[in-house]
Amino acid sequence: MRTVITGVTGFVGSHLAEYLLSLQDVEVYAFYRWRSRMDNLKDLAQAGKLNIVGENSSITSADQLSSMLDKQGRKDALNLVESDMMDPYSMQRFIGAVKPDRIFHLAAQSYVPGSQNAPAATLQTNILGQLNIFEAVRQANIAPLIHIAGSSEEYGLVHPHETPIKEDNPLRPLSQYGVSKVTQEMLAYQYYRSFGLKTVVTRGFNHTGPRRGHVFVTSSFARQIVEAEKGLRPSVIYTGDPNSMRDFTDARDMVKAYWLSLEKGEPGEVYNVGTGHAISIRELGDILASLAKVKVEFKVDENRLRPSDVTLLVADASKFKKQTGWEPKIPFTKTMGDLLDYWRERV
Repeated sequence: MRTVITGVTGFVGSHLAEYLLSLQDVEVYAFYRWRSRMDNLKDLAQAGKLNIVGENSSITSADQLSSMLDKQGRKDALNLVESDMMDPYSMQRFIGAVKPDRIFHLAAQSYVPGSQNAPAATLQTNILGQLNIFEAVRQANIAPLIHIAGSSEEYGLVHPHETPIKEDNPLRPLSQYGVSKVTQEMLAYQYYRSFGLKTVVTRGFNHTGPRRGHVFVTSSFARQIVEAEKGLRPSVIYTGDPNSMRDFTDARDMVKAYWLSLEKGEPGEVYNVGTGHAISIRELGDILASLAKVKVEFKVDENRLRPSDVTLLVADASKFKKQTGWEPKIPFTKTMGDLLDYWRERV
């Protein structure tokens, strides 16, 4: 089975690559840009499981790339090819050469404040990037299963009586990122109905773990705590709204859900993925503080407050669990401990 991961150099994409490589008879392909950061693929590289195909080569056609993959591709490694999701011809060349059986589409601008600071770039990347992938699949005349990584941010404004949130809850996005993910989902449905693309959408609630970007709340807290442990900053940890409630899943559990969405999910369907339990940002901080090697205190930073925040997100994932049998396995305390250790190695 040939699989493609978009966004493989990102936080979740790297964990998905590792999981797919642990399975039997699954070949893993992905693309990168010359300016992509490879930090998240460090473990694969050290294990000898990172294979860059055609590095510094000028690949002009799908046939040329296909021939190169036949010669240089490895079944036991992540095969990387330089390409760009925002270039439709580049995507046609890549998809046409790999001819994947499954595509996991994770690439996106996923930082909510970033979407408010650069709304046009967020919409362009998230919507047009997916469009280019869909059109490349059509151009290649193939019929892969396609997973679309949606987001709980699509729900946006959620009233207390609407929780836990089911898939049929109204979508009221409160950020440009949320709007972009709703649009991706609608595009997936339209291509499923109009052109028969076998798309499955997961609305993933918050997920975290080692490699999480430092701008996201769990990693921001963890890095600040580690800096305090090493005497690099005062033991005051700055936070946004401490009362916001979030449903956190370990990314290593989330990528297994992505796999199961195509193994057992139904094309054209949308599934919530989350634990069904929410904690406040204040409680999150308390858990990290209990694992810290120094005493820390938390202080609200007005600059970290969002202009329109989503204050309550907790999943009803019963539809997905019934369909696939998925259950999160990793306790949140372990996730936070692993995240602290990740930053202890890097600060």
